[in-house]
Amino acid sequence: MSHQNPAKRNLAAMTDAWTAMTQTFLQSATAANRAAMSAMLPASGSNGSDGETVPASIPSIDHSNLDWQFDRTVDDPARISVGDTVTFEKVLSDDDVRAFAHVSGDTNRLHLDDEFAADTRFGERIVHGTLVSGLISAALARLPGLTIYLSQDLEFSGPVGIGDRVSARVEIVEDLGNSQYRLETVIRNEDEDATVINGEAVVLIDDLPEE
Repeated sequence: MSHQNPAKRNLAAMTDAWTAMTQTFLQSATAANRAAMSAMLPASGSNGSDGETVPASIPSIDHSNLDWQFDRTVDDPARISVGDTVTFEKVLSDDDVRAFAHVSGDTNRLHLDDEFAADTRFGERIVHGTLVSGLISAALARLPGLTIYLSQDLEFSGPVGIGDRVSARVEIVEDLGNSQYRLETVIRNEDEDATVINGEAVVLIDDLPEE
């Protein structure tokens, strides 16, 4: 994707417009992230839109992709503590966007129609905000143990273009007791070197079932 679009050069103005348009997001986070993850997970044995499907390297996930990257600071669920982080990173491709539109039913032309999007304030198609935020779910899934979403609070501050590489970073900021944790959640557009989503999540971390 070209990054010479005038709308991208004027990122500050676009960010202000985006913020005014979205402000806060606090609804149906679990259902929305399920849809986002469905768009990111190809059928077993198939290749994803952005690389080859490969076996999982950790027991909490079913499979991975050669283009996906993740890093975490803790491997043992019993040792999870404040300050631990997980980062997940991938390209959000046109195939991802079209798959998400089909799965979620959000067929807004801003995400799917180049000519239509060219005449909007963004000047080009952008990725669904909920698909972008779904990378938080991908990061949480890579915490040790079985992570269960309890709540999510998000604020959008900028768009993500089709084909941009995006990272989600989650950091445990409070141990709430009873295996529940509050986390800071941040998504960055790595191609634009900009934070596009800030928020907080609360999760429950169970032991993985014995196999």
